[in-house]
Amino acid sequence: MRNPLVLLASLALGCSASAPPSAAGPPPPAAVPVLAAVSQPAITPAQQAAADALVGETPPEWQTERWMNTAPLRLSDLRGKVVLVRWWTAGCPFCSDTAPALRRFDHDYASRGLVVVGMYHHKGDEPFEPRVYEATARQYGFTFPVAFDPSWTTLKRWLHGADTGFTSVSFLLDRKGVIRHVHPGGQYVEGDADHAKMKATIEQLLAEPAP
Repeated sequence: MRNPLVLLASLALGCSASAPPSAAGPPPPAAVPVLAAVSQPAITPAQQAAADALVGETPPEWQTERWMNTAPLRLSDLRGKVVLVRWWTAGCPFCSDTAPALRRFDHDYASRGLVVVGMYHHKGDEPFEPRVYEATARQYGFTFPVAFDPSWTTLKRWLHGADTGFTSVSFLLDRKGVIRHVHPGGQYVEGDADHAKMKATIEQLLAEPAP
């Protein structure tokens, strides 16, 4: 088993863009500590444009496994709800920094029709370990639905080639299932412009009538 500090170092930039990991290597430890914050690279105009170009599309049904905090969900079953889908992974400082915002959005808006869904995309050289996924979701305080996106199948289908510069992308869908806002990735925390944009768009979509 690899030293946990070595594992954490390999995951420190777990939300930056790269290919899915190979299946080789020993299993990681059962719990991965949440990393301290690091400076987020600036989102370039090209990356922002790639994210914005996805607005207006209706994403395909997700392909998921290992749901937590809920029975398995289908995207099509959530029509009539506003849906915030955030990709996250273990050992990612941007994901742990964004976790409080996701928890707060779920707390403040679930009763008004928002469904927050966390999509786990495994990174690093070690094979996917369900215990790490489950432990990290608990460490992040996720009580809303979370699922495993094997081989990044859903992420790649939703991006269909768009390069946002990160893999920790967030999609906000309206009650008809149409993408209305895409955060390119990295973090959004209360007090910054990305958080304010996400919150304002959530409120806007919740105010729209159900189809």
